[in-house]
Amino acid sequence: MGCSTSTSMPLLRLRLHRPPQIWAAARSPKPNPRVNFNRRSAIFLSTSLSLPSTLALAVDENETVPPPPPPPVPDTTITDRVYMDFSVCPNYFRSDRTLGDEFAACQEAEPLGRVVFGLYGKLVPLTVSNFKAMCTGSSGSSYKGTLVQKIFPGQFLMAGRQGRRDKGEVRPPSGLVRNTETVDSKSFLLGHSRPGVLSLCLSENDDDEEIKLNPNYRNVEFLITTGPGPSPQLDNRNIVFGAVLEGLDVITAIAAVPIYKPSERIRQLNDFAELLGDERAQNARAIWNRPLKTVYISDCGELKVAKPSLSPSLP
Repeated sequence: MGCSTSTSMPLLRLRLHRPPQIWAAARSPKPNPRVNFNRRSAIFLSTSLSLPSTLALAVDENETVPPPPPPPVPDTTITDRVYMDFSVCPNYFRSDRTLGDEFAACQEAEPLGRVVFGLYGKLVPLTVSNFKAMCTGSSGSSYKGTLVQKIFPGQFLMAGRQGRRDKGEVRPPSGLVRNTETVDSKSFLLGHSRPGVLSLCLSENDDDEEIKLNPNYRNVEFLITTGPGPSPQLDNRNIVFGAVLEGLDVITAIAAVPIYKPSERIRQLNDFAELLGDERAQNARAIWNRPLKTVYISDCGELKVAKPSLSPSLP
């Protein structure tokens, strides 16, 4: 009994006098070692772990990303010049009769003046060639004796709509080549940034659907911006192929002709009818923005200039 007491006491004393920090270390888990990251460690990780190259670029502060290449500069060299003479018949606007070749019978016709266009034949040669053929009549049709169909005040006017000749519309041309530039992105580089821009109607084209479905259809409808400001809503949707060189005052005079404007109630009813699928809604909109005076192209053709005094190119 005494022997067992003498041997257990030293063991008990050793256990009681154990340092407190040893007890704490035994009860708590071992803390994680602190890891210090620096630039050298990041580079090592990026190369050893095959991280994306963007991390390496972000680490290297001295390396710069090259700027993207500038967009191509459109070639606006004027290769051709054409003219259009505009006239107005103040008392000739009647919806119950045809027009066509009867413009000569309008004794009250007043000439508005001549407009000279410069065409960008190097930028869009097919579009320019077709427009010039329509001005000279070599396409089997001509703009001569056709109406200015619509006027959008402060924006643009439209002409060259195809349809019936006796209604002052363009006879569908048979001698034009198919214009593949309408699907080429390079044809849409120029914008409608100022008054006097000449553009081929694509998004604004209002030719009858039956005419468009003809496999021999060739689009010759065009628009001219009237200003005073730009028309950015036309950009990237219509092909700019020329500009007014002379006669911008004539374009301004045409833009001042009064037009048919539907009332707000008529617009709302038209929108509702279109929502219901009523085809008459689109037919009713065909007369919106039409001039209340008969404005037409009394003559047109090509100008041969041996020594042009104007600038060879325009922005």
